[in-house]
Amino acid sequence: MLAAVLLEKGLRSYNGSLYTRPLLTKACTSACTAALGDFLGQIISKQPKINFISMARYASFGLVVTGPLAHFFYKILDKIVPPTAYGAALKRLLVDRFTFAPLLLLLSLYILSRLEGKSHDTCAKEVQMKYWAALKMNWKVWTPVQYININYIPQQYRSLFANFVAVFWIMYLTNKRRQAMAKNK
Repeated sequence: MLAAVLLEKGLRSYNGSLYTRPLLTKACTSACTAALGDFLGQIISKQPKINFISMARYASFGLVVTGPLAHFFYKILDKIVPPTAYGAALKRLLVDRFTFAPLLLLLSLYILSRLEGKSHDTCAKEVQMKYWAALKMNWKVWTPVQYININYIPQQYRSLFANFVAVFWIMYLTNKRRQAMAKNK
């Protein structure tokens, strides 16, 4: 009973924030879910200590990059391919998968490495090594999610839906990154 009341209050508050400050709300939600995904990824990979700096990097990326980009992308998507257009479901998915996904992945790989203090050259080499494999995995994992998201979820909740799934995606990525780092030591 108490949980239902708290959930209802939380949703009401979230909806109010979406109405009054949609960009800030989505940016903050992306920051929180990115940090949560990294935190859970650290736990799964059995890190001896929680790396709060890593969590801050993911939160910063969510706040400054993912949240705002997703907010504007979903608005633009509805304008360039309206939901009522002929073949809209497939067209919208193709726009997402071949424009937004590659761009966001590129930014993720590069900026998160830069936030770790790596040089531009090192980051560029890492992106070059990891990008294609990561993009193929992104297409495998995110294509059904984004099909549902952009065709059935109301625009104001698309970022929230994607952020919920992103928690698990980030857990997977951070676990993979830590495994790779452990092998390189």
